[in-house]
Amino acid sequence: MDRPRNSRSPAHSPLRERIARWLRPPRALRPTRAGWLFFAITLGVGFAALNTGNNLMYLVLSLMLGFLLLSGVLSESSLRGIRVRRRLPRELYANFENKIVLEISNTQRRVAAFAVVVEDRRATPEKDASSRPRAFALRIGAGETLRRAYSFRPDTRGRVEFKEFRVFTRFPFGLFSKSLILPTSQNALVYPALEPVRGMQDFGSPRDAGERVPAPSGSGADAIGLRDYAPGDPLRRIHWRASMRRRALLVREAEGEHDAEVEVRLRTRGVPPGERFERSVIWVASEIATLLDAGSRVALRTDEGLIDAGAGVRHRARLLTYLALVEPGDDSPSLRDEPLAESA
Repeated sequence: MDRPRNSRSPAHSPLRERIARWLRPPRALRPTRAGWLFFAITLGVGFAALNTGNNLMYLVLSLMLGFLLLSGVLSESSLRGIRVRRRLPRELYANFENKIVLEISNTQRRVAAFAVVVEDRRATPEKDASSRPRAFALRIGAGETLRRAYSFRPDTRGRVEFKEFRVFTRFPFGLFSKSLILPTSQNALVYPALEPVRGMQDFGSPRDAGERVPAPSGSGADAIGLRDYAPGDPLRRIHWRASMRRRALLVREAEGEHDAEVEVRLRTRGVPPGERFERSVIWVASEIATLLDAGSRVALRTDEGLIDAGAGVRHRARLLTYLALVEPGDDSPSLRDEPLAESA
């Protein structure tokens, strides 16, 4: 069967990006306001030197041109060996100040880098270029790596793609802003925003979330012994005195704690997309996080199926990953084999 004319092979996109990188200048140079003023003074001195033939004017012009040349050489030495690596937190939440760490390295053996600014860019451009997150390093020694952090506050849940870094400097005289682009694509997943849950009476609210499944008898909170700490156990259950004596974390094991299960429900069919559905997702995510922190086993039921009850860090990531991608209607992700969020 003949291939349609307008169909494109997936291999064409990487080829197009590779050609674009070849054609892109290795450095971008933009004069600052002080640089434009210096240019104007240099042209004035040059014009005066040509008209008067004064040797002193020629000497001043030569010094000013050498000043420009020195500025270009020193700024290039600051950018030549810069490498940047992004460290994402294990969990990213919407409407929350998430901390992202940038590792800025200078791979040069003898030359230090000065006044380096790193701008982290995403695939979806920001409305205001001045709001792009930036990190500043005054001096990076030869072979040295510095860590700088910035706050990332996404407005919505879902996937986010970090596209590249723009590294620039105005060193040494502030006449030019020289920059280069470091393409470092990295995908992340933003979980729904979490709200405080005041108590168990809030569960079963009109938001279609939080229907509790009664636990079997004997599921009280009385401690019956100690056991080794497991990932996902709440910190309030740690028995610190026994842990210090044994030099290992021990937690109080409550009677029937593994039998306490809660099923949280979310309607995904017959619900129009919009603010109401997003509020339901936020409320379900808040319930799940609160219940897991309290030591309960949590299950999630939607109109597409059921995620069995579980506990721990991996189960928490599985539930929140599903809620980060869920959409009303038939566009919801599968409840099985949902990928975990990418972490550092």
